[in-house]
Amino acid sequence: MEKAVAQASEAAAAGEVPVGAVVVRGGEIVGEGRNRIVERGTATAHAEILALIDATEKIGARELTGCTLYVTLEPCPMCAYAAVLSRVDRIVFGAYDPKAGACGSIVNVPAEPRFNHHPEVIGGVMEVECGALLAAFFELLRRAD
Repeated sequence: MEKAVAQASEAAAAGEVPVGAVVVRGGEIVGEGRNRIVERGTATAHAEILALIDATEKIGARELTGCTLYVTLEPCPMCAYAAVLSRVDRIVFGAYDPKAGACGSIVNVPAEPRFNHHPEVIGGVMEVECGALLAAFFELLRRAD
């Protein structure tokens, strides 16, 4: 999770909402990503999506079985379903997202019984640190207005 927090800090420094993600397999980081929505001009450039893409390219396989996705903020519906489709074994996130969280806060995409893959979900890991990054970022935005 510390590497995901580092990615989130890089996102904040670039003016992006500070969300970072890494994909780990066998104790090794095989994918990394940070929010690049502003940079790339697309709503789909979420940290999780970019980390999953990076991992599939590095591993050379579409499915990421045996992998864990670590992310600093509870994934949104798009990212949660991308993790399901990628067949990650586990999603570990830091801060809960009461406005858009799709791993239990608003909906629970990974637990949807009609899907054929159900990754384990662990929330609240380094929650204070992850939440503080987000709070500081949005406080700076409010001051700038």
